[in-house]
Amino acid sequence: MFPIKDDIPSSSYPIVNTSLIIINVLFFIYELNVGSIRIFVMNHGFIPALLFQYHDLFQSFWRAFFSMFLHGGFMHIIGNMWFLWIFGDNVEDEIGHTNYLLFYLAGGLFATLAQGISSPSSTIPLIGASGAISAVVGAYFVFFPHAKILSLVPIIIFITFLWIPAWLFIIFWFFMQYFNGLLSISASHMGGVAWFAHIGGFLFGVVVAKYIEYKE
Repeated sequence: MFPIKDDIPSSSYPIVNTSLIIINVLFFIYELNVGSIRIFVMNHGFIPALLFQYHDLFQSFWRAFFSMFLHGGFMHIIGNMWFLWIFGDNVEDEIGHTNYLLFYLAGGLFATLAQGISSPSSTIPLIGASGAISAVVGAYFVFFPHAKILSLVPIIIFITFLWIPAWLFIIFWFFMQYFNGLLSISASHMGGVAWFAHIGGFLFGVVVAKYIEYKE
Protein backbone atom coordinates (compact mmCIF):
# COMPACT_ATOMS: atom_id res chain seq x y z
CA MET A 1 0.00 0.00 0.00
CA PHE A 2 1.14 3.50 -0.79
CA PRO A 3 -0.48 6.60 0.76
CA ILE A 4 -1.89 9.29 -1.51
CA LYS A 5 -3.46 11.67 1.02
CA ASP A 6 -5.35 11.74 4.29
CA ASP A 7 -8.72 13.29 5.11
CA ILE A 8 -7.57 15.70 7.85
CA PRO A 9 -6.86 19.25 6.63
CA SER A 10 -4.29 21.34 8.47
CA SER A 11 -5.71 24.02 10.75
CA SER A 12 -2.55 26.13 10.35
CA TYR A 13 0.17 26.37 7.76
CA PRO A 14 2.78 23.62 8.49
CA ILE A 15 5.76 25.94 8.26
CA VAL A 16 8.19 23.55 9.98
CA ASN A 17 7.11 20.50 7.98
CA THR A 18 7.32 22.43 4.71
CA SER A 19 10.72 23.85 5.68
CA LEU A 20 12.05 20.36 6.48
CA ILE A 21 10.97 19.15 3.05
CA ILE A 22 12.65 22.11 1.36
CA ILE A 23 15.86 21.62 3.37
CA ASN A 24 16.01 17.93 2.46
CA VAL A 25 15.52 18.75 -1.22
CA LEU A 26 18.23 21.42 -1.12
CA PHE A 27 20.63 18.98 0.54
CA PHE A 28 19.89 16.44 -2.19
CA ILE A 29 20.52 19.01 -4.93
CA TYR A 30 23.83 19.81 -3.23
CA GLU A 31 24.71 16.08 -3.19
CA LEU A 32 24.14 15.91 -6.94
CA ASN A 33 26.72 18.64 -7.45
CA VAL A 34 29.57 17.51 -5.18
CA GLY A 35 31.10 15.07 -7.64
CA SER A 36 31.04 11.59 -6.14
CA ILE A 37 27.93 11.02 -4.02
CA ARG A 38 29.48 7.77 -2.75
CA ILE A 39 32.52 9.56 -1.31
CA PHE A 40 30.36 12.34 0.10
CA VAL A 41 28.09 9.82 1.85
CA MET A 42 31.08 7.90 3.24
CA ASN A 43 32.48 11.14 4.66
CA HIS A 44 29.25 12.44 6.16
CA GLY A 45 26.83 9.53 6.63
CA PHE A 46 26.46 7.75 9.96
CA ILE A 47 28.53 4.54 10.10
CA PRO A 48 27.41 2.14 12.88
CA ALA A 49 30.85 0.53 13.23
CA LEU A 50 32.23 3.90 14.31
CA LEU A 51 29.47 4.53 16.86
CA PHE A 52 31.54 3.62 19.92
CA GLN A 53 34.95 4.32 18.39
CA TYR A 54 34.88 8.09 18.20
CA HIS A 55 37.04 9.92 20.69
CA ASP A 56 35.34 13.11 19.52
CA LEU A 57 31.71 12.85 20.63
CA PHE A 58 30.80 15.96 18.67
CA GLN A 59 31.93 14.31 15.44
CA SER A 60 29.81 11.24 16.22
CA PHE A 61 26.77 13.41 16.95
CA TRP A 62 27.36 15.52 13.85
CA ARG A 63 27.41 12.48 11.56
CA ALA A 64 24.19 11.18 13.10
CA PHE A 65 22.53 14.60 12.70
CA PHE A 66 23.82 15.33 9.20
CA SER A 67 22.85 11.90 7.89
CA MET A 68 19.16 12.71 8.42
CA PHE A 69 19.30 15.17 5.53
CA LEU A 70 21.13 12.96 3.01
CA HIS A 71 19.50 10.63 0.48
CA GLY A 72 20.84 8.01 -1.88
CA GLY A 73 18.73 8.69 -4.97
CA PHE A 74 15.59 10.21 -6.44
CA MET A 75 13.22 7.44 -5.31
CA HIS A 76 14.70 7.58 -1.80
CA ILE A 77 14.03 11.27 -1.30
CA ILE A 78 10.69 11.32 -3.17
CA GLY A 79 9.30 8.47 -1.05
CA ASN A 80 10.50 10.03 2.20
CA MET A 81 9.27 13.54 1.43
CA TRP A 82 5.89 12.22 0.29
CA PHE A 83 5.34 10.43 3.61
CA LEU A 84 6.48 13.55 5.48
CA TRP A 85 4.09 15.72 3.47
CA ILE A 86 1.11 13.48 4.23
CA PHE A 87 1.68 12.77 7.93
CA GLY A 88 3.78 15.68 9.18
CA ASP A 89 1.38 18.60 8.86
CA ASN A 90 -1.21 17.13 11.22
CA VAL A 91 1.37 16.18 13.85
CA GLU A 92 2.77 19.72 13.67
CA ASP A 93 -0.79 21.01 14.15
CA GLU A 94 -1.20 18.82 17.21
CA ILE A 95 1.99 19.64 19.11
CA GLY A 96 2.96 23.08 17.76
CA HIS A 97 5.71 24.30 15.46
CA THR A 98 8.66 24.44 17.85
CA ASN A 99 7.81 21.16 19.57
CA TYR A 100 7.39 19.50 16.19
CA LEU A 101 10.88 20.54 15.07
CA LEU A 102 12.44 19.25 18.30
CA PHE A 103 10.40 16.05 18.07
CA TYR A 104 11.43 15.44 14.46
CA LEU A 105 15.14 15.90 15.15
CA ALA A 106 15.08 13.85 18.36
CA GLY A 107 13.17 11.07 16.60
CA GLY A 108 15.72 11.01 13.80
CA LEU A 109 18.65 10.80 16.21
CA PHE A 110 16.95 8.05 18.22
CA ALA A 111 16.22 6.10 15.03
CA THR A 112 19.84 6.44 13.91
CA LEU A 113 21.03 5.14 17.28
CA ALA A 114 18.59 2.21 17.07
CA GLN A 115 19.98 1.22 13.68
CA GLY A 116 23.54 1.57 14.94
CA ILE A 117 22.90 -0.67 17.93
CA SER A 118 21.16 -3.27 15.75
CA SER A 119 24.15 -3.52 13.40
CA PRO A 120 27.19 -2.39 15.42
CA SER A 121 29.75 -3.84 13.03
CA SER A 122 28.27 -2.41 9.84
CA THR A 123 30.48 -0.09 7.78
CA ILE A 124 27.64 0.90 5.44
CA PRO A 125 26.76 4.60 5.88
CA LEU A 126 23.27 5.24 7.20
CA ILE A 127 21.53 8.15 5.48
CA GLY A 128 18.00 9.41 5.00
CA ALA A 129 15.12 11.07 6.79
CA SER A 130 13.10 7.87 7.15
CA GLY A 131 13.91 7.38 10.84
CA ALA A 132 12.63 10.84 11.74
CA ILE A 133 9.62 10.38 9.44
CA SER A 134 8.88 7.05 11.12
CA ALA A 135 8.68 8.95 14.41
CA VAL A 136 6.16 11.29 12.78
CA VAL A 137 4.13 8.29 11.58
CA GLY A 138 4.19 6.88 15.13
CA ALA A 139 2.83 10.14 16.53
CA TYR A 140 0.16 10.25 13.81
CA PHE A 141 -0.87 6.73 14.81
CA VAL A 142 -1.50 7.94 18.37
CA PHE A 143 -3.11 11.29 17.59
CA PHE A 144 -5.21 10.41 14.52
CA PRO A 145 -6.04 6.68 14.55
CA HIS A 146 -9.49 7.26 13.04
CA ALA A 147 -8.31 9.36 10.11
CA LYS A 148 -8.65 7.86 6.65
CA ILE A 149 -5.74 7.34 4.27
CA LEU A 150 -6.41 7.20 0.53
CA SER A 151 -4.08 4.42 -0.53
CA LEU A 152 -2.89 2.87 -3.76
CA VAL A 153 -3.45 -0.86 -3.26
CA PRO A 154 -2.26 -3.56 -5.70
CA ILE A 155 -4.69 -6.49 -5.85
CA ILE A 156 -3.12 -9.36 -7.82
CA ILE A 157 -2.63 -7.75 -11.26
CA PHE A 158 -4.90 -4.76 -10.63
CA ILE A 159 -4.31 -1.46 -8.88
CA THR A 160 -7.06 0.31 -7.00
CA PHE A 161 -7.50 3.23 -4.60
CA LEU A 162 -9.10 2.67 -1.20
CA TRP A 163 -9.77 4.82 1.86
CA ILE A 164 -8.17 2.87 4.72
CA PRO A 165 -8.36 3.70 8.45
CA ALA A 166 -5.09 5.27 9.55
CA TRP A 167 -4.59 2.77 12.37
CA LEU A 168 -4.87 -0.14 9.93
CA PHE A 169 -2.60 1.43 7.32
CA ILE A 170 0.07 2.23 9.90
CA ILE A 171 -0.10 -1.16 11.62
CA PHE A 172 0.38 -2.80 8.23
CA TRP A 173 3.28 -0.44 7.49
CA PHE A 174 4.92 -1.17 10.85
CA PHE A 175 4.50 -4.92 10.39
CA MET A 176 6.34 -4.66 7.08
CA GLN A 177 9.22 -2.81 8.74
CA TYR A 178 9.41 -5.39 11.52
CA PHE A 179 9.17 -8.36 9.16
CA ASN A 180 11.86 -7.01 6.86
CA GLY A 181 14.03 -6.16 9.84
CA LEU A 182 13.90 -9.78 10.98
CA LEU A 183 14.67 -10.95 7.45
CA SER A 184 17.71 -8.68 7.29
CA ILE A 185 19.06 -10.32 10.44
CA SER A 186 18.42 -13.86 9.25
CA ALA A 187 20.06 -13.01 5.93
CA SER A 188 23.18 -11.92 7.84
CA HIS A 189 23.36 -8.52 6.21
CA MET A 190 22.19 -5.06 7.12
CA GLY A 191 22.67 -3.23 3.84
CA GLY A 192 19.97 -1.46 1.87
CA VAL A 193 17.03 -0.18 3.90
CA ALA A 194 17.63 0.72 7.56
CA TRP A 195 14.65 -1.22 8.90
CA PHE A 196 15.58 -0.82 12.56
CA ALA A 197 15.80 2.94 12.14
CA HIS A 198 12.18 2.79 10.98
CA ILE A 199 11.19 0.58 13.91
CA GLY A 200 13.09 2.65 16.47
CA GLY A 201 11.76 5.93 15.09
CA PHE A 202 8.17 4.67 15.09
CA LEU A 203 8.36 3.44 18.68
CA PHE A 204 9.91 6.74 19.73
CA GLY A 205 7.03 8.59 18.09
CA VAL A 206 4.40 6.43 19.77
CA VAL A 207 5.94 6.80 23.23
CA VAL A 208 6.40 10.56 22.97
CA ALA A 209 2.88 11.07 21.59
CA LYS A 210 1.41 8.95 24.39
CA TYR A 211 3.34 11.04 26.92
CA ILE A 212 1.99 14.25 25.37
CA GLU A 213 -1.54 12.89 25.54
CA TYR A 214 -1.02 11.92 29.17
CA LYS A 215 0.29 15.36 30.07
CA GLU A 216 -2.72 16.98 28.45
